[in-house]
Amino acid sequence: MTTTSTDTPARLLQLLSLLQTPREWPGGELAERLRVSRRTVRRDIDRLRDLGYPVQASMGADGGYRLIAGKALPPLVLDDEEAVAIAVGLRAGAGHAVDGIEEASVRALAKLEQVLPSRLRHRVATLQAATIPLTSGDGATIAPETLTVIASATAGTERLRFHYRAADGTETRRLVEPFRLVSTGRRWYLVAYDIDRDAWRTFRVDRLSEPFATGARFAPREVPEGDAAEYLRRSMEARGGGAYEADVEFAATVEEVAARVPPAVGRAEPLPGGGCRLRATASGPVEWLAVRLAMTGLDFRVLGPEKLVLAVGEMGARMARGAGAGAGASSERG
Repeated sequence: MTTTSTDTPARLLQLLSLLQTPREWPGGELAERLRVSRRTVRRDIDRLRDLGYPVQASMGADGGYRLIAGKALPPLVLDDEEAVAIAVGLRAGAGHAVDGIEEASVRALAKLEQVLPSRLRHRVATLQAATIPLTSGDGATIAPETLTVIASATAGTERLRFHYRAADGTETRRLVEPFRLVSTGRRWYLVAYDIDRDAWRTFRVDRLSEPFATGARFAPREVPEGDAAEYLRRSMEARGGGAYEADVEFAATVEEVAARVPPAVGRAEPLPGGGCRLRATASGPVEWLAVRLAMTGLDFRVLGPEKLVLAVGEMGARMARGAGAGAGASSERG
């Protein structure tokens, strides 16, 4: 005879954990696993549906249940191994500016590490310390702990203290109201309101150290330009210091370009005859932007500045020579 468990919340979590495996569970097997009656399993399935979990039932002598894709993402239940695997993956991605998922990775990592038990946080840190990521690009590497502290303070509207080293080497202690972390695809920046200077500022996160959330709450202010990425772009343009304005036409839609170019670099606008035009603010070697444009996988034409036009032309010629040499070697082997 099956004994019905009275610990309904724990049983629902166990049932949800089973259903999250990619298979169909016969009702009898679920009842045996949970040590309850089949009737209780059916009631628990209805409870999960009421909570937003899309559980599909199949007809048959025993019937079966599986979790399917729904319209919204309900909370997930992870075991220890799954939680560690996800945290390690997010840390690896968050430490480098990965186009398209970088900010979402940091937000997800901050949420996950907030609820990880200390034993699992230790396992995550140990695993990451024992691995070396193979990354592309020349962007600065950021400690995931730094990003998650900033992201948590931003989400919780807590004032943040940190040490900051300016481009000239000057070190200061700053107290800010963090507004948003922004990735340019090459570097991380913090857009924040500087309390001591009574002004908005942008900070390169790789120059920031010892971030500490003070616990003091603040009411969010309205960022200049109405958008953190746009404010960062204009700040980089105004500072100069190697920054330059790039003008590029793409034979693609605005949506296609936006999916491949970080908003902090620039925003595309549609052209009357089709395609779109991107005015991007960049800094550092023009070769970096030339590579970034090539990595979009879209056809483009650089209108300016001249140094970027030359860099793209030289890179294209170099690639063509490399491809030609490879083709020649292949034909000789044939």
